[in-house]
Amino acid sequence: MPESATGHSLVTEHTVYACVMGSRAFGLATETSDTDRRGVFLAPTPLFWGFEKPPTHVEGPREEEFSWELERFCQLGLRANPTVLECLHSPLVERIDATGRELLALREAFLSRQAHRTFAGYAAGQLKLLHADVRHQGAPRWKHAMHLLRILACARDLLRTGVLTLDVGPDRAGLLAVRRGEVPWATVESRMARLSEEAEAAVTSSPLPPEPDRARVADFLFRARQRSALG
Repeated sequence: MPESATGHSLVTEHTVYACVMGSRAFGLATETSDTDRRGVFLAPTPLFWGFEKPPTHVEGPREEEFSWELERFCQLGLRANPTVLECLHSPLVERIDATGRELLALREAFLSRQAHRTFAGYAAGQLKLLHADVRHQGAPRWKHAMHLLRILACARDLLRTGVLTLDVGPDRAGLLAVRRGEVPWATVESRMARLSEEAEAAVTSSPLPPEPDRARVADFLFRARQRSALG
């Protein structure tokens, strides 16, 4: 069976958690917004016993769909990967089973002050791309600028409160104005700098622990593998 077909069958038959991400989860959807789906599948334990291992991630089978194998998802979450942490907090859950509910019950275990480093690193990379757009095209990709403002505010609020909230709430109108190119780039850039400074200032007094609870996550993964092995 082709590798893509194998991966797609894992997503179809063994997904434990699936959600909608992107603009729809952030409260920024418009009439033209795509539906971005993210999920987690638990590859049956016997698949790890041979030379050929199951994939760590799968694209598809639907458009704009991407899934991680549970172990890879947990590894990335423990490293405070922004995409994975946000996936765990999506308000739009499409599919979930007992293992998925246990995973969501553990989402606080993934949160730590390490999020400052990873969110800031992601933001720095995106800002570099926006600066390149301005140099070469005279303006940034406004949709990307909007989402960078969103993730910077999300990181700041996470560090301040210990809670990761995806929906932008009352900031929607201002962010959509940025997307439409109605806000000068200099103003947007200034907002980004302020949000970064506020996040930095929040680190030392953050209610988040210094490190994630790796032991709890490891115990969960072991039990999920064990249940799968026992059928």
